[in-house]
Amino acid sequence: MNASPPDDDAPLPAGLDALEARLRQDLQWLGLPARRWVPPRAGPAGEPVLEVAIVGAGMAGLALGGALKHLGVPATLFDHAPEGFEGPWATTARMETLRSPKELTGPALGLPALTFRAWFESQFGRAAWTALDKIPRLQWMDYLRWYRRALGLEVRNRQRVRAVRPRADGLVQLDLADDAAGGAPSTVLARRAVLATGRDGLGGSWTPAWSRDLPRDRWAHSSDPWDAAALAGKRVAVIGGGASAMDSAATALEAGAARVDLLVRRADFPRVNKGKGAGSPGMAQGFWTLPDAWKWRFRHYLNRQQTPPPHGSTLRVSRFADAHFHLGAPVAGAAVRPDGALRLDTARGPLATDFVVFCTGFRSDWSLRPEFAGFAPHVRTWRDRFAPAPDQEDEELAQSPDLGPLFEFREKAPGACPGLDRIHCFCYPAALSHGAVTGDIPQISDGARRLAQGLAGALFGEDIATHFDAMRRYAEPELLGDEWTPAAFPAYDPGGPA
Repeated sequence: MNASPPDDDAPLPAGLDALEARLRQDLQWLGLPARRWVPPRAGPAGEPVLEVAIVGAGMAGLALGGALKHLGVPATLFDHAPEGFEGPWATTARMETLRSPKELTGPALGLPALTFRAWFESQFGRAAWTALDKIPRLQWMDYLRWYRRALGLEVRNRQRVRAVRPRADGLVQLDLADDAAGGAPSTVLARRAVLATGRDGLGGSWTPAWSRDLPRDRWAHSSDPWDAAALAGKRVAVIGGGASAMDSAATALEAGAARVDLLVRRADFPRVNKGKGAGSPGMAQGFWTLPDAWKWRFRHYLNRQQTPPPHGSTLRVSRFADAHFHLGAPVAGAAVRPDGALRLDTARGPLATDFVVFCTGFRSDWSLRPEFAGFAPHVRTWRDRFAPAPDQEDEELAQSPDLGPLFEFREKAPGACPGLDRIHCFCYPAALSHGAVTGDIPQISDGARRLAQGLAGALFGEDIATHFDAMRRYAEPELLGDEWTPAAFPAYDPGGPA
């Protein structure tokens, strides 16, 4: 951040206390949050039942929790991380700044006082905002910590989800382990469960098969927590040419790596971020209503084009003389040499290195998520019902869950997994069914509000008899009976005017 002293005409920072007071006033003027209206429900043994349980308290989970709270629907968020370290921002992410333009409102849910800009200017002033290029990564995490506190969201940290179990009685069961208490087990029941589990939401990191030929302590995935300082003086090979590859390469170089070789499969980097060209309110609101063929066509095109690494991230690497970009250099195999070095067999010849970082993305792979094993075989995917054109085959898209209008999973065989539709997929694998509204900063508020409104409507419909009875019992009088005096009815004059 390049901050400069405030201009004479710019208001001085008022501080977070003043911003929070404004947020409270805005919410009060809007009548938010709505009062709680969902009738409480007990489980079969009299245990309490949550209205909505959200697995994951990163940006998507927080935005959904806030949207539900505004609608008067309590939500409880569960996250395995310690408080303040949810999501990748302060753990495995290695970029210096966010890639999104600073002006995007992100998870603010339409509230100006809840934006990053309001949070930033209240502390550092308008001139500092003007001077800011991109949002620093760790500052974004500080903003999300404040966001959680300012909205008063209920988050239970260090809760590891061991199983998500749909049930035939209209409830979803979460089996948890409390890592803050030595893994003590517990069970929670909820009427709806939402998986806000991020980029690797239904799987995990992917590496090519030849990675198994390397000792496990000699390689890492970009999403792993790895010690950059341990790479000082070593040769490092980075597999990939996207944003995470640049972040990983720069991190290794800044930690003192002797040499970093970036091995890029493509003959050239993509130059244009086509996703930016697709962004609009129409896309946010209308993608999920498109015919299947158009959904597939959009997502397949973006997959084929790929996203270029950010300009600044690439310069962060190329400023080092020990950074070497190898284009058109896919790796076909690997081995350990007699001298202990690693040999990578590339299309441009063998390469010796000491450590490998795979920046190869994520795949939907249920086998990597044992907590979903109870329902995973029953989830209908796009492969189960959609056949793309021969020139548009795409394995990533084929594996995507075929979600309903409330982001709910649908059964591959009707009736085989009762309650599956009470589990909602609010993470990256929802992109083919619903667009980029489940994790990317530009559209996260749109997705959170749409899902929150849908969940509120579904809960209302399930309790419609209770709500009707409550309406019938409602007896607060509007009129007391003394607001008027009954008049005598005039006598009828048969000879008078008609």
